[in-house]
Formats: sequence, structure tokens, C-alpha cells
Amino acid sequence: MSKEKVLVTGGMGFIGTALAKRLLGSGFQVAVLDNLSPQIHGVIPSVDLAGIEGPDFTVHRGDVRNPRDFEPLLAEADYLVHLAAETGTAQSMYEISRYNAINSQGTAEILDWMMNHKHKIKKVVLSSSRSIYGEGAYRCATCGIVSPDSRSAEALAARQWEPVCPSCAASLELIPTPEGSRPCPASIYAATKLAQEDLIRIACGASGIPYTILRFQNVYGPGQSLNNPYTGILSIFSTRIRRGLPLSLFEDGQESRDFVHVTDIAQAIALSLTSPLASGHTLNVGAGIPTSVQQVAEMLVKVFRGSSAIGVTAQYRIGDIRHCYADLSETKRVIGFEPKVNLEEGLAGFAAWVQSQPLPEDQLDHANKMLIDRGLMK
Repeated sequence: MSKEKVLVTGGMGFIGTALAKRLLGSGFQVAVLDNLSPQIHGVIPSVDLAGIEGPDFTVHRGDVRNPRDFEPLLAEADYLVHLAAETGTAQSMYEISRYNAINSQGTAEILDWMMNHKHKIKKVVLSSSRSIYGEGAYRCATCGIVSPDSRSAEALAARQWEPVCPSCAASLELIPTPEGSRPCPASIYAATKLAQEDLIRIACGASGIPYTILRFQNVYGPGQSLNNPYTGILSIFSTRIRRGLPLSLFEDGQESRDFVHVTDIAQAIALSLTSPLASGHTLNVGAGIPTSVQQVAEMLVKVFRGSSAIGVTAQYRIGDIRHCYADLSETKRVIGFEPKVNLEEGLAGFAAWVQSQPLPEDQLDHANKMLIDRGLMK
């Protein structure tokens, strides 16, 4: 009996390679389509294929915006995992056309081909993002559970970091964000991820193709790009710690994120592919625990045994959110997902891997200048 084949777009990223290991171990064939972006993989692309090389794994360089690159792969695949996307929230605010072309139009090109050609795709899994929520869910003592609007430029300029109740302007208590929370994208990146969701939901729904949408929290782990200064604060901080540079925290350092290990992400995708109950669902994937940026900076300095000073700058970026962490109850009910890697364990493994890699150039100041010059960082 021939093995079923999974096509993974954007599959040479660290999520894709972790997923490939899991799928190959479960008896699938895996074909990967990736443009090997220099921003992620370096000018001369470098990808660690340890554990995934073999006859059941193939890599194809191509662009999701070009049907000629993906149609022979899509025609042969039994499943599609769509990871391909530009992911820098801050960068998306001034590279609007590129983010829309790759994220939104790239998804549209794939779906257009599927609607107009014969194929045997049994399931589509889309990697979406917690960013589509904007600010996460909160509880107001007067108004109940609310989803605040994005923080205004005026509020940020006044150093009013915490969202307030959209109805009565009272202070709020942070709670886990469920999938039913109101989408309120605060960045171009988030808007394109929400567009991807709508495209998948409508097109797959109309054509009867089962699909699952997974909203990832902040993913980290071995294989994460150390070259990209626009995404992944753990990789950005790790480079600065290795170089003995200070860690400068935006706002007051108390903004929080839900850090989820890449192997847990791979677990959730694999479960979504094989679980019939997952079809038609949009599910959160995270650790379900909020950690402040200051906390994670302190943990990283400790695990690297570094000496970097940690300072709060009160600078801020337009499009950033304050807090969001995942309510995982629906994900557990539908696909049986539970995160297995805690942050302490995950950071130790991440640091060990980072220290085995060449020391990258620190590009954070350049990335910040691009934002400052455009009025997107104050």
C-alpha cells in the first residue's frame, strides 16, 4: 500500500522541518515547497535536514504565488498544510504590498487552482495566528467579558499601555482568549492572516474539502531563524546576549506572550490532519500561559549564562498588542491536544541549539530604524 503524501508550503521553516520529522515518523511522505527567503534562511540558504532526509522527503524551491511552482506537487498530494507566509508584524506595516501578495494572494492562487483542477486533497490545514484577535480577551467587573479595540497611537504616546474596557473605560482583568473572540487585527500581518482564514473557510466550504485552521501563539524552538530581526524575540534576544549587548524592552516590559514550543505545534498540526473531528474547526494552539517579555528576557540571560543588562525603554511600536494567551479547552476537546514542553525546558533546549550555530550579526538597530524613520516606532 502506497504512503499518503502531505504537501507543506513554507516547509523549510522551523515549523515545517519539525512537522516533517513527525509526519515521516508516522508513515507519510512529505513534499515541501519553499521560496527559501534570504531574510529567513540567509543569502546562501542553510537548512538543517537532519532526521528528515530520505526517499519519502522532497524539497522544491518555488513561490506560492506561481501556480507553475506548486501545481505538480498539489496534483499528487493527499493533504495540504499551508504554512507559507511572511511573518514580521512590525515589517508588515511598511511592506504592505509584499505581505498581502504572499499571504493573501498566495493562498488565493492555491485555492484557485484547486477549484479549477482535479486533485485528491483530503484535508487542508492552515497555520494562522493569534494576531488576528488583536488584543486578547479580558473581563470587566461591570461589562463582563470584552475584546478591547487596538490601542490608539494617542494612548501609546501617553504611556497608557494597558487596554481599557471599550464600553466603560474601566481597567480589565486578562483571561484566556477563546476562538470565539472578536477578530480585531492591529497589523497588516494580522489582517493578511485573517484574510487567509476567510479564503480557506469559504473556498474549502464551497467545494466540500475538509479544513482546519490553527491559530498559533508565539512559536519558538530549535531551527528558528536567527537571521530575521523582524520576528521571534527569543532569537533576537539570544543574539544580543551572545554578543554581550543590552536587552531593551518596549513599553514597560510587562507586555505578555504565550510561548509554545515548535514540537507542540507539530503535534497539533499532525492531530488536525488525522482527526475527523477537526474538520471545519478553528482552534487555538499555544501553551496557555502568559509570560511577560521581561520574564522571558531574564530567563534567557540566565539560561545563556550571559551578562546582558535588561532595560525598559518606554518605546513602542504601532501594531503591537499588549497581551494574548490561548484558551486551549476547545483544542483539547476536538483533537486531544495538550502542550508537552514547558517554557523552562524549551528555553534550555533552544539555548543549547543556538550556541551550536554561527553567531549572527545583530540587526535589531537597523530594523528599529526602519520603523522609526516611518513613524511606526516612538
